Amino acid sequence: MEINKLQIVLKDTKLVDIKFKIESSLALVGQSGSGKSLTLKALLNMLPQEMECSLEYDADFTLQTGKTISFVPQNPFTALSPLTKIKNQFFVSRQKQKELLAQVGLKEEILERFPPELSGGQLQRVVIAIALETSPKLLLLDEPTTALDPQTRIIILDLLQKLQKKMQFKMLFVTHDMNSAKSLCKDICVIKDGILVEDGKMLDILQNPKEKYTRELIEANFANREYRK
Repeated sequence: MEINKLQIVLKDTKLVDIKFKIESSLALVGQSGSGKSLTLKALLNMLPQEMECSLEYDADFTLQTGKTISFVPQNPFTALSPLTKIKNQFFVSRQKQKELLAQVGLKEEILERFPPELSGGQLQRVVIAIALETSPKLLLLDEPTTALDPQTRIIILDLLQKLQKKMQFKMLFVTHDMNSAKSLCKDICVIKDGILVEDGKMLDILQNPKEKYTRELIEANFANREYRK
């Protein structure tokens, strides 16, 4: 799919003005305040009322949250109701719940437990399972590994790769973490002050960044510079 135009305006001030293409898996990378979270909210139709959004796109599906688009938030610890059993946080049958949990490597017994009884990795797997219950065409990911320890982060990124290969959804991964972006995505867009400063194939950008801003992001994430070998 291709976002031909995405503009977000607040009181005549243009906050975001970008376009990008999601062929398979795209990382939207930038520092805090760069506009990446606003971009995500615009696609989810969750912008504050005072902001105006202009969106034009080409896709073989309609952008519709909850049907063709699903969302995996940043923090699994706050994504679910702590007083509600896992089984009651889905909107599908018990059999479908079991199937979805199996897809993310969890056992059926998880359904009878409450979120505070689960680890961060288990919670994020549940959140991913819930996001997949509508068989989305596009999965939006808002730094879904930030609240996880390094080992669990690797496991979740690997899981997302396997799920995408199996279910054939497209992914937009919003992050400031170049390391995670490199692990998960084939393409990258670098955003600064609401505009794209650089985009292309992930490995090409990592090996030969043209913009100083991109180089700074890379150097902050890859101290050992393995990507240059």
